[in-house]
Amino acid sequence: MELELIVMKIITHSGNAKSDAMEAIQAAKAAKTNEAHELIDKAEQELLAAHRVQTDLIQQEARGEKADISLLLIHAQDHLMNAITFKDLAKEFVALYEEISCHSLK
Repeated sequence: MELELIVMKIITHSGNAKSDAMEAIQAAKAAKTNEAHELIDKAEQELLAAHRVQTDLIQQEARGEKADISLLLIHAQDHLMNAITFKDLAKEFVALYEEISCHSLK
């Protein structure tokens, strides 16, 4: 697969994951817990897709098929790492909003 296509797939899936995670926070804030959890699941699926693309690239390199390190590839890796972090934080926010919601009902 062409390196530019690989890079764009990583960026696209990572961006989708980050968007889903942000929507999950907003859903939890609006007390839409089920929707928030579904969005976190969607984010995790997008990250899994991005990770598969990344793993393919790593396996190619392990077989001796070296990829050129480009600014675009570094940018894609940056997007992926940020999306993973953002998803992890979104899970914490969702849990926090659930806790707040539980306590306000008492």
